Amino acid sequence: MGDIGENIKRIRMEQGITQEQLGERIGVTTQAVSRWERGGTPDAEILPIISDVLGVSIDALFGRDEQSLAVAVAKRMSRMKEEEAYQFACGICWAMENGLLKDGAAIEDFMAQMIDQSLMDKKKDYFAKIIDNAGMAFMRMSPDFCHFFLMSEPKNGSIMDKLSEPEKLRKIFSLFADEKMLRMILYIYSLPPVPATVSLISKKTGISPDEVDRRMEKLCGCNMADRCVVATESGNINAYSFRKECFAVPMLCFADEIARTDFRPFFGKFDRNKPVL
Repeated sequence: MGDIGENIKRIRMEQGITQEQLGERIGVTTQAVSRWERGGTPDAEILPIISDVLGVSIDALFGRDEQSLAVAVAKRMSRMKEEEAYQFACGICWAMENGLLKDGAAIEDFMAQMIDQSLMDKKKDYFAKIIDNAGMAFMRMSPDFCHFFLMSEPKNGSIMDKLSEPEKLRKIFSLFADEKMLRMILYIYSLPPVPATVSLISKKTGISPDEVDRRMEKLCGCNMADRCVVATESGNINAYSFRKECFAVPMLCFADEIARTDFRPFFGKFDRNKPVL
């Protein structure tokens, strides 16, 4: 039973939970959680509560759980509310970034700094980047915004082999390079997921209806938008909405990362010695 405090600490940090948050969810003080993690042992009657809050079995608290970590994480998230599940997932992604850094001595410090957001400058975005021969992992972190990209190296061929032809990629980038197109994309994504008429898009973006129609047809051709026809007293009119897959959102997030000049990288590892693509 002497290892239970160590296991509670490890599981807590893997899930991105502070001692204070864990204590509140269990119904004990932060000091009690701290005592467990420094070698103390929780009372037997409280173990089921700790198990439920952390989403692991009691055996796992004693280090005897053989269940796949991936399965345990999936089960834990399936029982959470949506917002809580995404926050939990961000903590797991941050744990993966730390693990891929391969610096065991720094893991606890880095984990604690992300979990304790008081250590972060609220006016800054933080970026973690791991680029090595086995793949890449990028994460953007700020108190209210987080996104993550993970790619393992293809087992056969190169990354370039898995991408579409350069000309097809150029057409996609050209959509975002068009000032009026980008204005329309940003406006429509700011709306609820319902179709918007050409006249509304035109009014809100200052782009003529004919230009809106032409550009939206291009987006439809690239599988980014859908067109529907709406019947009105004046006749049928076109309306558009973006596909539910939201293809453009990750691209916009990473374009914003490239465009920023005011961020401060948090940490990184760059030891890839073969071509990026």
